Amino acid sequence: TTIRIISKPVEGWIDWVDKKPIRTPLSDGEPEAADDENPPKKFIAMAVVDCDDDSIKVLELTQQSVIKAIRALAANPAWGNPFSYDLNIEKKGDGLKTKYTVTPSPKKALGKDVIKAAQAKPCNLEKLFDGEDPWKVEKGEEVTEYFFK
Repeated sequence: TTIRIISKPVEGWIDWVDKKPIRTPLSDGEPEAADDENPPKKFIAMAVVDCDDDSIKVLELTQQSVIKAIRALAANPAWGNPFSYDLNIEKKGDGLKTKYTVTPSPKKALGKDVIKAAQAKPCNLEKLFDGEDPWKVEKGEEVTEYFFK
């Protein structure tokens, strides 16, 4: 999968109750597990461009190896914030043997059509914490800021 991150992430905890995600902000501290065998996981969610079809999506990650790789790239002065380059995320294996690699692509500007499509599709990632659809944004409502470089 190749993506371009276009927003800062929201971070939190995700737990599942009756097959529904319950998300709480990281700042609230780790919630008590609904199921002792499946404790809540840390997650980040951000707006991205799916480079396969140039669609705008919300990407939610719980795989800590992917999150750490993105943070390492963002902290590296040669790469910086991932708003100006694509990330190739590759998955190999299954179950406990699953491994992910994150490889940056050379920096390049997003196409004008992709930027226009993103601007026409505002979201509010904070709605995830209320169990709401982040794409259902009312006029005048606060929206997640997009970054295009």
